[in-house]
Amino acid sequence: MARAWEPTRRQFVVVGAALVAASRAAFAEEMKPLKIGVMNDMSSVYSDFQGIGSVIAARLAVDDYAAKLGVPVEIVTADHQNKPDVGAAIARKWFDTDGVDVIMDLPNSAVALAVLGVAQDKNKAVIGSGAGSSVMTGPKCSKNFVHWTYDTYSSGTALGKALTEAGGKTWFFVTADYAFGKDLEANCAAAVQAAGGKVLGSVRHPLNTADFSSFLLQAQGSGAEIVAFANGGGDTNGCFKQAHEFGLTPQQKLAAFTLNVTNVPALGLDIVQGALLPTAFYWDANDGTRAFGQRFLAAHPKKLMPNDMQAGMYGATAHLLKAVAATGSAADGVKLVDAMKAIPTDDPLFGKGSIREDGRALHPIFLYRVKTPAESKSEWDVFELVSTIKPEDAFRPLAKGGCPFVKA
Repeated sequence: MARAWEPTRRQFVVVGAALVAASRAAFAEEMKPLKIGVMNDMSSVYSDFQGIGSVIAARLAVDDYAAKLGVPVEIVTADHQNKPDVGAAIARKWFDTDGVDVIMDLPNSAVALAVLGVAQDKNKAVIGSGAGSSVMTGPKCSKNFVHWTYDTYSSGTALGKALTEAGGKTWFFVTADYAFGKDLEANCAAAVQAAGGKVLGSVRHPLNTADFSSFLLQAQGSGAEIVAFANGGGDTNGCFKQAHEFGLTPQQKLAAFTLNVTNVPALGLDIVQGALLPTAFYWDANDGTRAFGQRFLAAHPKKLMPNDMQAGMYGATAHLLKAVAATGSAADGVKLVDAMKAIPTDDPLFGKGSIREDGRALHPIFLYRVKTPAESKSEWDVFELVSTIKPEDAFRPLAKGGCPFVKA
């Protein structure tokens, strides 16, 4: 009598893997594609700092995770023009008629808050990478929202504490006149004062202004040891360039909370050398970040390296796909965000972490110094690591955020 076939252990593993792959493929065929809307500034002050780069980062994450998780994905994009009403109108159309499940990125906190208001009404998920204001995990927190890369508390506290403790006891702020800038200034000022420093004054400027001369003259006249630029993108570049022209340095030290690798080519190391900056990501930090950096550079039409917010789009998209694979649907925004909170975060750019009850993604923040031209060995070799700030020290304590739905 012929002996019945009995699979070996290796054959059992191979057959099992094939069955899993087949079930995932069948699931992907049945599942409605996850539709992600990447909304940011595609044409103005933040276009190089998020723009098409954020879309590229999201697509790289889809390439790496979608097929193996069995989650079909479609990505659409829009330019919010840094206008809250435009952002809200796009969000409403995306949700009501275009079938978008999740909106991501959202630099400009005023726009992010407007979009989040629409998402709450429709029970859809929003993930902020370019958005910065810490009120979005504080008084204006939402069960529909995840704040991924950084916020004004982490940036302001890290830089304010570090520079004040290093001897920069007096500060003056040049601040963008909207939610992001004001929140950044407030968080940094609190850290400065807690470390024994003093704020001598501040001035507010319109978004995407071309002339910073009157603001910088006030900063220069204050005699403050530290002049801090509480703004982002092209506004940060404009401040550095014109501060250099007015001769604020070396008498005064310049600080910027959102200075990143994308700022440097337009400025040159001679203008920003020695500046300290807080960031959650630098492309040359380790093998995983370097591999991503090279892929991103090859895909970017301007051949730029990724900054922290663009890297955040990769990490957040990867984690989103894991949550959709676990839930089987992105239709219910609160349930989707709850799933993202339940799964530990883990990707090659940010490492292992978690998402807190208030929606704050937790990972280290790094303090970097801008290299001098003599220290830099190549075009994108621009930062040197100064220190690593643990997640529990980098981000505002949960109990102090004032998020209404967080249990006391």
